[in-house]
Amino acid sequence: MVIDFHTHTFPDKIAEKSISFLEHKGGIKAVCSATRSALAGVMSGGGADVSVVLPVATSPKQEHTINSLSAEINGNDNIYYFGAVHPGCENVEETLDFIKASGLRGIKLHPDYQGAYFDDERYIKIIAEAAKRGLYIVTHAGVDVAYPDDVHCTPDMILTVLDRLDGIIDGKLILAHMGSYGLPEEVLLKLCGRNVFMDTAAVLDLYPEKCAEIIKKHGADKILFATDSPWKSQKAYIELFNSLDIPSGCKEKILYKNGKNILQI
Repeated sequence: MVIDFHTHTFPDKIAEKSISFLEHKGGIKAVCSATRSALAGVMSGGGADVSVVLPVATSPKQEHTINSLSAEINGNDNIYYFGAVHPGCENVEETLDFIKASGLRGIKLHPDYQGAYFDDERYIKIIAEAAKRGLYIVTHAGVDVAYPDDVHCTPDMILTVLDRLDGIIDGKLILAHMGSYGLPEEVLLKLCGRNVFMDTAAVLDLYPEKCAEIIKKHGADKILFATDSPWKSQKAYIELFNSLDIPSGCKEKILYKNGKNILQI
């Protein structure tokens, strides 16, 4: 079994336009379409058995639409959804209550696309309130290819949040891109061993040996297999992950056991 804990889709009517914008902004190329049906096709064509879609609200106005749709289709075709919260949200507790009541297992934050730094007081409130409700919090961490000169979620910012919320968010924070995209040495030095999850999205092919080193130091119990589809191929990433020099028992935890526990499936 394979659970891809980090994917993205868009509604059919805006998917092509959204991906085209992101490709231009980040200088990257999607490997497949970003519709829900395309993701299901990738899965059935040798990809993951289960996928988790992480929507991002780039304005507070988008939250209700995103969360309502996510709740409506959550779990269909083995595709599960997280909720979306923007730092400008004026009714944080009400929004999180809806996400919790809808059966979604967590929320996604993206400091770069939401125009705030990860240690912003608004994020700290959102993260604390989400954790109190038993929700997981996935955040983009490290460099974003669209904003390489201004990192909105650095390892030091992450440490600030962890220290501020010590005892509140233990084990509920999931750092995308192996702790911090493009910053594996800082992850090894500052974040390995902290009570956070990390996912493998978008970095396995960039520095596989460093990823294996992080896994060994951080512990397989706190790593989630992820691709960042449609930016990376599920099938290729599964093959790449299985080639890493880590024990087979660790691979099983990362590929599906840890994700299964979080999703409660």
